[in-house]
Amino acid sequence: MTQPDEMARPGVAPRQLPVGVSTRVRVPASSANLGPGFDCLGIALGIYDEVIVETIDSGVVLDVEGEGSANVPRDDSHLVVRALRRGLAHAGVSAPGLKLRCVNTIPHSRGLGSSAAAAVSGLAAASGLVRAAGFGAGLSDAELVQLSGEFEGHPDNAAASVLGSAVVTWTESADGVDSYHAHRLAVHPDVCATVFVPDTESSTSFTRGLLPDSVPREDAIFNLSRAALAVVALTSDPSNLMAASADRLHQPYRASAMLPTSTLVAELRARGHAATVSGAGPTVLVLGTAPVPADIRVLAQGHGFETRSVAIAGGVDITAG
Repeated sequence: MTQPDEMARPGVAPRQLPVGVSTRVRVPASSANLGPGFDCLGIALGIYDEVIVETIDSGVVLDVEGEGSANVPRDDSHLVVRALRRGLAHAGVSAPGLKLRCVNTIPHSRGLGSSAAAAVSGLAAASGLVRAAGFGAGLSDAELVQLSGEFEGHPDNAAASVLGSAVVTWTESADGVDSYHAHRLAVHPDVCATVFVPDTESSTSFTRGLLPDSVPREDAIFNLSRAALAVVALTSDPSNLMAASADRLHQPYRASAMLPTSTLVAELRARGHAATVSGAGPTVLVLGTAPVPADIRVLAQGHGFETRSVAIAGGVDITAG
């Protein structure tokens, strides 16, 4: 963990990284909620974004390829750059200039944690540069969860990308300041994941706005029991995945805004597959103990979804130097 004397302090000039220091980070996608665990359950999925960073004399040089590359800025406003600068400042370090190459494979605005992965990429790159320069151990996992949670406003996707496997997350607030926390779960080796990804995109802020301010007590109790059961199903008894993925808290209220998604979820569940909306959608996630059969792939294709079998992923990988 980064020691207190390595952190940014008021009135203390940051140490500057030398030119030519480099790092590479690889960050997995994530799915949040997993049905009943709204804003508190997440899982890392084997679709990866990669960022290569090198310090240069001045300015920002940014090359982006792959998913979303046509629609993202190429300057300091890019989320990876902002997160990178935040991570360096947190470590009490600055860079004369930055050259970045971002290779994106996580679909954007599909409910697979692309923005969380971008924030984690930048923060992890900062950690890698600090380490490569010999300025300390870099940022701890807890710091990466906290700082990426600040970008997201909640830690479920980001914590899954940082820690890998599945995570339970929570937020504590004191004096108007939120602190974000996560505990990694060891996913049962029989559990596998399938995602059904459409061409359409979804806005998290829009779908979140569809949620009511209050829900019936029976629905709250239902989700509490299912979220607790989800931890059991993910870690020790996957036979409970179907019951553990049921939700009354958020998916019913968003269904009308994502009819193809809600229809596919209903049809998959009717066929015995533990299907949920991935995050805010429109991707659908199925957790099970075997790959989905060919007829399910045909069903999904008929609704406009591409089927992808994905591994349960490990956390962010940082290669310094």
